[in-house]
Amino acid sequence: MGLDPGRGTPDVSVGHPSEVPEGSAAVAQLAPNRGRKRLRRLVLDVCAGAACMLVLHLCLVQVSVVRGHSMEPCLHDGDRLLVDRVSYALFDVDRYDVVVLRYPLDPSVDFVKRVVGLPGESVSIRGGQVMVDGARVPATPELLHAQAEMEPMQVPQGYYFVLGDNRPVSCASREFGLVDGPLIKGKVRARFWPLPRASVFE
Repeated sequence: MGLDPGRGTPDVSVGHPSEVPEGSAAVAQLAPNRGRKRLRRLVLDVCAGAACMLVLHLCLVQVSVVRGHSMEPCLHDGDRLLVDRVSYALFDVDRYDVVVLRYPLDPSVDFVKRVVGLPGESVSIRGGQVMVDGARVPATPELLHAQAEMEPMQVPQGYYFVLGDNRPVSCASREFGLVDGPLIKGKVRARFWPLPRASVFE
């Protein structure tokens, strides 16, 4: 007895657009809304992050690039530096601090120098040796000396005497004069690039 192919076959119906359950259209409309909300959230997050970075750059830290050779061998042309812009609002500038300052003769240009003379001191150079109040100032080990001479210069309150570590080529206070405190933008805290020379400054 043969089997009837039609018997036992389940009744399968194919849905038509008119048979889509109610509410599916509303669900379909939610997808674009979710996408727009996510896009708005992303834009807001990016804007907030950019604003935070801008405030951080303007008020707290600055990234500076060394141009030239006046601070060699401590710093090299192209080094990327992280500059602390807050410390000097709270603490005094110390001798030997490496600072970023506005060039006194053209404040649109930044220089990187080392602080040598502090307010109230008398600074002179004899045979390449820096003298403060008549006493020789110990030099950093990597300093490149020059056989320079400079008559005593009195540093008034609020001003600083700066030099580059590469004395033979550095343009510093012995050429452009003392640096007014407000021209000092911040203290160099670290070199983060290039990576093989990454280091932290006290």
